[in-house]
Amino acid sequence: MTATVSFPIESPLGPRTATVAYERKGSGTPLLLLHGIGHHLQAWHPVTDILAAEHDVIAVDLPGFGASEPLPQGVPYDLGTFVPALGALCAALGVERPHVVGNSLGGLLALEMGRSGLVRSVTALSPAGFWTEAERKYAFATLRAMRVGALTLPPSTLERLSRSAAGRAALTGTIYAHPARRSPEAVVAETVALREATGFEETLAAGRFVRFTSNVPGLPVTIAWGSRDRLLLPRQGVRAKRTVPDARLVRLRGCGHVPMNDDPALVCRVVLDTVRATTGHSA
Repeated sequence: MTATVSFPIESPLGPRTATVAYERKGSGTPLLLLHGIGHHLQAWHPVTDILAAEHDVIAVDLPGFGASEPLPQGVPYDLGTFVPALGALCAALGVERPHVVGNSLGGLLALEMGRSGLVRSVTALSPAGFWTEAERKYAFATLRAMRVGALTLPPSTLERLSRSAAGRAALTGTIYAHPARRSPEAVVAETVALREATGFEETLAAGRFVRFTSNVPGLPVTIAWGSRDRLLLPRQGVRAKRTVPDARLVRLRGCGHVPMNDDPALVCRVVLDTVRATTGHSA
């Protein structure tokens, strides 16, 4: 069941209020799940039940995405807004320093939360921010093309395409290695989420200048990359390991950019191994 929560955030314009949608299930130490640009919290559905068997799992629609409201007018969609806002969200939900798992944009946010001391561990799945300029331009052009497709595709055509394996591959093959495994309903929902993402353009624009160049010391960090990632190419994982030398770098064999649907068991194992590694850490 999706719920909403409102909480204060700081902005260049002074205090404002953000309202986000989230799903919460399970019990135990808290585990925060952050999706990528243009996606929504339902991207985590293939793994939430498994993770909730051991943890208090909170999957969030980022502001301006999914069912969450856009940021207040004039508040920038950048790391300086998102990261403190996620800290404020955790406080509003009564959560102190959760473990965090993020994919793509969510992976970058997870690493920034780790660098800021807001979390206990970080699992970043194909995180943004480790690209060369050429790789960034390629990824952004691909994302824009996906957005244009979502905006212009008639609903009847979307429904028809979603009902065949070939149609699901055409719609989501850029982000999944095995798009046929995604249900027709999920493909329709995520295409609609991309079409209706009010924060897409501003978030993408802010990302033009983003590079993650800092270490994340003092807590377990795993950076995992799908071997068949067609959006953020797997070689960026090697670059990420150089930037965060104490991180564990994992290859997600046979997975695409959004690996939770391609191999839920593998993704859960990587996440849970990272969480368990907090034993003995100062964090």
